[in-house]
Amino acid sequence: QVQLVESGGGLVQAGGSLGLSCAASGRTLSSYTVAWFRQAPGKEREFVARINWNSGRTYYTDSVKGRFTISRDMAKNTVHLQMNSLKPEDTAVYYCGASGIDYSTSAASYTYWGQGTQVTVSS
Repeated sequence: QVQLVESGGGLVQAGGSLGLSCAASGRTLSSYTVAWFRQAPGKEREFVARINWNSGRTYYTDSVKGRFTISRDMAKNTVHLQMNSLKPEDTAVYYCGASGIDYSTSAASYTYWGQGTQVTVSS
Protein backbone atom coordinates (compact mmCIF):
# COMPACT_ATOMS: atom_id res chain seq x y z
CA GLN A 1 0.00 0.00 0.00
CA VAL A 2 1.07 3.55 -0.76
CA GLN A 3 -0.32 6.60 0.98
CA LEU A 4 0.05 9.99 -0.72
CA VAL A 5 -0.46 13.44 0.77
CA GLU A 6 -0.30 16.64 -1.29
CA SER A 7 0.62 20.04 0.06
CA GLY A 8 1.67 23.47 -1.14
CA GLY A 9 -1.44 24.75 -2.86
CA GLY A 10 -2.73 28.26 -2.45
CA LEU A 11 -3.72 31.50 -4.13
CA VAL A 12 -1.29 33.19 -6.49
CA GLN A 13 -1.47 35.94 -9.10
CA ALA A 14 -1.01 35.17 -12.77
CA GLY A 15 2.68 34.96 -13.56
CA GLY A 16 3.55 33.79 -10.08
CA SER A 17 4.88 30.50 -8.81
CA LEU A 18 3.89 27.71 -6.46
CA GLY A 19 5.61 24.52 -5.40
CA LEU A 20 3.58 21.41 -4.63
CA SER A 21 4.73 18.35 -2.74
CA CYS A 22 3.47 14.79 -2.71
CA ALA A 23 4.73 12.86 0.29
CA ALA A 24 4.53 9.08 0.11
CA SER A 25 4.44 6.57 2.93
CA GLY A 26 4.01 2.83 3.09
CA ARG A 27 5.83 0.72 0.53
CA THR A 28 8.71 2.06 -1.50
CA LEU A 29 7.97 3.98 -4.68
CA SER A 30 10.50 1.89 -6.54
CA SER A 31 8.86 0.40 -9.67
CA TYR A 32 6.19 3.13 -9.63
CA THR A 33 5.50 6.10 -11.80
CA VAL A 34 4.24 9.13 -9.89
CA ALA A 35 2.14 11.71 -11.67
CA TRP A 36 0.38 14.98 -11.05
CA PHE A 37 -3.16 15.42 -12.31
CA ARG A 38 -5.51 18.35 -11.94
CA GLN A 39 -9.26 18.75 -11.97
CA ALA A 40 -11.05 22.04 -12.52
CA PRO A 41 -14.73 22.53 -11.62
CA GLY A 42 -16.97 20.76 -14.11
CA LYS A 43 -14.05 19.12 -15.92
CA GLU A 44 -12.47 15.69 -15.97
CA ARG A 45 -9.24 14.91 -14.20
CA GLU A 46 -6.38 15.97 -16.50
CA PHE A 47 -2.82 14.67 -16.72
CA VAL A 48 -0.14 17.26 -15.94
CA ALA A 49 3.24 15.55 -15.47
CA ARG A 50 4.79 12.25 -14.48
CA ILE A 51 8.12 10.94 -13.25
CA ASN A 52 9.51 7.43 -13.12
CA TRP A 53 10.80 6.88 -9.62
CA ASN A 54 13.73 4.67 -10.58
CA SER A 55 15.01 6.45 -13.68
CA GLY A 56 13.85 10.01 -13.06
CA ARG A 57 12.46 10.18 -16.58
CA THR A 58 9.80 12.87 -16.89
CA TYR A 59 6.94 13.69 -19.22
CA TYR A 60 4.67 16.74 -19.40
CA THR A 61 1.44 17.66 -21.04
CA ASP A 62 1.95 20.32 -23.72
CA SER A 63 0.18 23.10 -21.84
CA VAL A 64 2.71 23.09 -18.98
CA LYS A 65 5.96 22.38 -20.83
CA GLY A 66 8.56 24.99 -20.00
CA ARG A 67 6.57 26.22 -17.01
CA PHE A 68 6.26 23.22 -14.67
CA THR A 69 9.00 20.91 -13.40
CA ILE A 70 8.40 17.56 -11.75
CA SER A 71 11.15 16.11 -9.59
CA ARG A 72 11.71 13.55 -6.86
CA ASP A 73 13.53 13.54 -3.55
CA MET A 74 14.42 9.91 -3.06
CA ALA A 75 15.63 10.35 0.51
CA LYS A 76 12.33 11.93 1.55
CA ASN A 77 10.11 9.72 -0.62
CA THR A 78 8.56 12.87 -2.04
CA VAL A 79 7.64 14.15 -5.50
CA HIS A 80 7.55 17.87 -6.21
CA LEU A 81 5.85 19.97 -8.84
CA GLN A 82 7.36 23.41 -9.29
CA MET A 83 4.90 25.62 -11.15
CA ASN A 84 6.13 28.87 -12.67
CA SER A 85 4.46 31.45 -14.91
CA LEU A 86 1.08 30.37 -13.65
CA LYS A 87 -2.04 31.18 -15.65
CA PRO A 88 -5.69 31.40 -14.57
CA GLU A 89 -6.38 28.26 -16.58
CA ASP A 90 -4.04 26.37 -14.23
CA THR A 91 -6.63 26.80 -11.48
CA ALA A 92 -7.69 23.36 -10.25
CA VAL A 93 -7.38 20.84 -7.48
CA TYR A 94 -4.03 19.12 -8.00
CA TYR A 95 -3.70 15.43 -7.17
CA CYS A 96 -0.74 13.10 -7.14
CA GLY A 97 -1.09 9.46 -8.05
CA ALA A 98 1.10 6.37 -8.27
CA SER A 99 0.95 3.79 -11.04
CA GLY A 100 2.72 0.59 -11.98
CA ILE A 101 2.54 1.62 -15.64
CA ASP A 102 5.47 3.75 -16.69
CA TYR A 103 4.00 5.58 -19.66
CA SER A 104 0.38 6.21 -18.71
CA THR A 105 -1.32 9.59 -18.85
CA SER A 106 -4.71 8.12 -17.96
CA ALA A 107 -6.12 8.65 -14.48
CA ALA A 108 -7.61 5.16 -14.65
CA SER A 109 -4.10 3.67 -14.61
CA TYR A 110 -3.21 5.18 -11.25
CA THR A 111 -3.89 2.99 -8.26
CA TYR A 112 -3.08 5.33 -5.39
CA TRP A 113 -4.20 8.92 -4.95
CA GLY A 114 -3.76 11.75 -2.54
CA GLN A 115 -6.60 13.95 -1.36
CA GLY A 116 -5.63 16.93 -3.49
CA THR A 117 -4.52 20.49 -2.91
CA GLN A 118 -6.23 23.58 -4.31
CA VAL A 119 -4.33 25.88 -6.66
CA THR A 120 -6.05 29.14 -7.56
CA VAL A 121 -4.49 31.59 -10.02
CA SER A 122 -6.05 35.02 -10.14
CA SER A 123 -6.00 37.26 -13.19
